[in-house]
Amino acid sequence: MIPLVFVHGFMGGSAQWDGQVAGMPDVPVIALDLPGYGKNSHMTACHDIVDFARWALDELTRQNVARFHLLGHSMGGMIAQEMATLAPDRVERLVLYGTGVQGVLPGRFETIETSKARVETDGVLHTARRIAATWFLKCEQALGFEACAAIAQMAAKPTLLAGLDAMERWDGEAQLNDITAQTLVIWGDCDRTYPWPQVQKLWQAIPNTSLAVLPNCAHVPHLESPDTFNAILNDFVGQA
Repeated sequence: MIPLVFVHGFMGGSAQWDGQVAGMPDVPVIALDLPGYGKNSHMTACHDIVDFARWALDELTRQNVARFHLLGHSMGGMIAQEMATLAPDRVERLVLYGTGVQGVLPGRFETIETSKARVETDGVLHTARRIAATWFLKCEQALGFEACAAIAQMAAKPTLLAGLDAMERWDGEAQLNDITAQTLVIWGDCDRTYPWPQVQKLWQAIPNTSLAVLPNCAHVPHLESPDTFNAILNDFVGQA
């Protein structure tokens, strides 16, 4: 059976997908930790979205995974778009989740420049908790907040700055029409990071695309509404 590969976003890690691993028992799951994040926090982070994509493709080759379904969340959605254009023959189905077409994130809760400055002034631990809170509709009171913040805090300061640089320089709009995989766009309707126009561009510009909007969810519906999220994923992957 073709595995489903998860690519986390900025300040994420493989552990954030534990609920999907448990909730999708019939689908082989591979959750990556990008260089500088999660279990690979000891590694040097990439400074470019394309370099992250090449690393992920090489890592899957090392794991003898030739063809796969692919889900990218947030910054991971940018990486997944690059993976789908670099290796279209390897991506069976593509899920772009809580992401968009531009790394500068128009309409984000704060600018990339502000995030960089606050990493320098506030430090990693405070920055990780502050930004992770924006991912949830209920902010720090959300059930999954502490676990997400703990994963975010594993990244070192150079990793955070490198990730912000990588996002700021990236723009994938010109290559959307080149994505050939059947694609599903998933979005929480209260997302503070990616407003609707970013999501709409993905939905309308990629040739074979469906859209799922989860109500009353912010940037991490897979943690805020896991049963619904898992059902959508299971259905989309199962159609293959």
